Amino acid sequence: MPLTNTHWGTYRVSTKDGHVRELTPFSEDQDPSPIGPSIAGLLDHPTRIMRPAIRKSWLENGPGSNTATRGQEPFVDVSWDEAERLVAAELERVRAAYGNSAIYAGSYGWASAGRFHHAQSQIHRFLNCIGGYTKSVNTYSYAAAEVIVPHVLGDFVGLLPQHTSWPVMAQHCELFVAFGGLVLANGQMGNGGTGNHVQKAGFESAVKSGVKFVNVSPRRQDLDETASGRWLAIRPNSDTAMILALCHTLRHDGLADDTFLERYTVGYDRFGAYLDGEGDNLPKTPEWAAALTGIDAETIRDLAREMAASRTMISISWSLTRQQFGEQPYWAAIALAAMLGQIGTPGGGIGFGYAIANHVGNPVQHIPYAALPQGRNAVSDFIPVARITDLLLNPGQSFDYNGGTYTYPDTRLIYWAGGNPFHHHQDLNRMRQAWTRPETIIQQDWCWNTAAKYADIVLPCTTPLEREDIGMTPRDPYVIAMAKAAAAPGEARDDYDILCGIARHMGVLEAFSEGRTGVQWVRHLWDQSIKRAKAAGHHLPDYDSLTKAEFHRIDPPEGDQVMFQAFRQDPEAYPLRTPSGRIELFSQTVAGFGYDDCLGHATWNAPDEWLGSATDTYPLHMLGKQPSTKLHSQLDPGQHSQNAKIDGHEPVEMSRHDAESRGLSGGDIVRVFNDRGAALCGVIVSDSLMPGVVMVSTGAWFDLDDALDDVGLCKHGNPNVLSPDIPTSKLSQGPAAHSCLVQIERYQGPGVTITAHHPPDIIRRDGA
Repeated sequence: MPLTNTHWGTYRVSTKDGHVRELTPFSEDQDPSPIGPSIAGLLDHPTRIMRPAIRKSWLENGPGSNTATRGQEPFVDVSWDEAERLVAAELERVRAAYGNSAIYAGSYGWASAGRFHHAQSQIHRFLNCIGGYTKSVNTYSYAAAEVIVPHVLGDFVGLLPQHTSWPVMAQHCELFVAFGGLVLANGQMGNGGTGNHVQKAGFESAVKSGVKFVNVSPRRQDLDETASGRWLAIRPNSDTAMILALCHTLRHDGLADDTFLERYTVGYDRFGAYLDGEGDNLPKTPEWAAALTGIDAETIRDLAREMAASRTMISISWSLTRQQFGEQPYWAAIALAAMLGQIGTPGGGIGFGYAIANHVGNPVQHIPYAALPQGRNAVSDFIPVARITDLLLNPGQSFDYNGGTYTYPDTRLIYWAGGNPFHHHQDLNRMRQAWTRPETIIQQDWCWNTAAKYADIVLPCTTPLEREDIGMTPRDPYVIAMAKAAAAPGEARDDYDILCGIARHMGVLEAFSEGRTGVQWVRHLWDQSIKRAKAAGHHLPDYDSLTKAEFHRIDPPEGDQVMFQAFRQDPEAYPLRTPSGRIELFSQTVAGFGYDDCLGHATWNAPDEWLGSATDTYPLHMLGKQPSTKLHSQLDPGQHSQNAKIDGHEPVEMSRHDAESRGLSGGDIVRVFNDRGAALCGVIVSDSLMPGVVMVSTGAWFDLDDALDDVGLCKHGNPNVLSPDIPTSKLSQGPAAHSCLVQIERYQGPGVTITAHHPPDIIRRDGA
């Protein structure tokens, strides 16, 4: 049985009569995810796209026709030759009339874990061959951190695989304080591929060695019960206030490590003055924070003293960046770790997203694997990834970003491959209106998800089980030879072959393909990886040996993996990539930008929507959490995901107090709503959720039914119909996602048929 590598694990693929029947866990995976096997039932599912398809109005009347009916109209099956010619002609038309900046290809998404068949790389390389495109920068996962942390520590994304390892934590850490919790289920995934899941074993080893865990979250279950940890039920979006109060206690109890602050940081005097209340006459005392966080002042004070007396790791979840002013909890947490003076010590310091992905805390030697070259993008225009609706609604409008001022180009065509924007983005009803603006939307996908249904031209692609590739990423020690397990159904093609066909019509086939087939590219990238690895002192087997062995495991690095250890040992020899070379608790660069919502040091900023501003109309704070039954929206129609739904609706967790006060019980179908939209969810009554907070997993495919509700209702339960489409700040323009005020009531409307996983009507040319 061949192996396949996915973001949620590696599996052996069992086939019968040319069809995939079952995926079983990789023998070297100690904690396999149950998500991946669901793909076996989806390869020939009704949601599978079998042939190229064109929205009826677009095919009959051309670009820009009846764009308001996207998502509602039937599609017409066409041949690959016709589809290729139409796409090539449309790209040429837009380039000639408006320039390449009128093409937006964020193509943000996870798609395949294979190194070559990576949809984003493929589409970006292709578009660069024809003159470029408007791109996106940063991620929905942690955009605010991606921008602010480099100003403070000199890097962010590069730090994630360098985190102090779980084995070191088990040996040296005494106190692990998790802001945003430590949800082991999130560690099922690893972008780029996963061989062996290590988060659960690493965590359990730390528990057995006596590490004390503190869960700072509105949800008790955000820390596994085996830890027997303390739960500090904090109001959502108030973490920064608590962290500042911890800093204030260290400062005024004489517990701050002045020697560390003097040698390794700059700007403590400015930050300390803010803690003292200079400028706003509000000393950031535990009493001040208690009124904001709901956590007793003495509890905050005692925790600060315990942190100072222990080898303490501060972990801050990626989710805390996805809120208004999401830069601040990260900057404040770094300041707290610096004041403790433990950055760079074994088991102490700061961590960003332990358990949020499999590679964080997994000690892995860095192998410089080759990737598909994307070429040069001749277009300089870009947007922060979460500003796509603003891009479409406000062409010509300026926006701030990381010290610069830029302009939204006039987008006429969207080309998307490898992602589902109707999952990632916020305020989906607003986005739905913006989606009517472009003249043409092209989607390459394997299933009829919402993004495909709202496109004009849909090109069916293969899945990882239907093509040959290599699963290799510097974040994971396993290299997996991904054999083609089955033929693709219908007329689905690899993304590469789709783009080769279009490139042929546009006269850039040689530039795009370099004369190679897909399999030849896979071999070429591996050969290049062998050379790169050898230059870095590592041996990799040749391609034939790899495919025969099926996988290759990279040995772990020698010695302990401790983030910032070299910097701590010698900050002059190993300076940070900040202007000062040190940790910038006050950044003159950021201060110089002059942003009123992101000053030169960490600050408390009350968000627009949180329990501190709740009203009788919208008294509940809804948080959108990562799903445990799928990866984002991937495999939502799969059996594992479906088993967790309530009458087909995404569940909403409510405290017993909030449910009973509304006369609700587990299993009831409710309407979750605010002024932006509504969603139908099934109730789960929880005794581990603080009152006033409700939680809905993201990832339910958007299933709009305007007839049921005049605010725009998703009958499937997608929480992003409710979330605000606002930036974290002018600095990063990140998504302030999955966090807003709502009300919940029993649904008393007409019966509902969920159609999220129904394909659109397809018109066959032969009338069949």
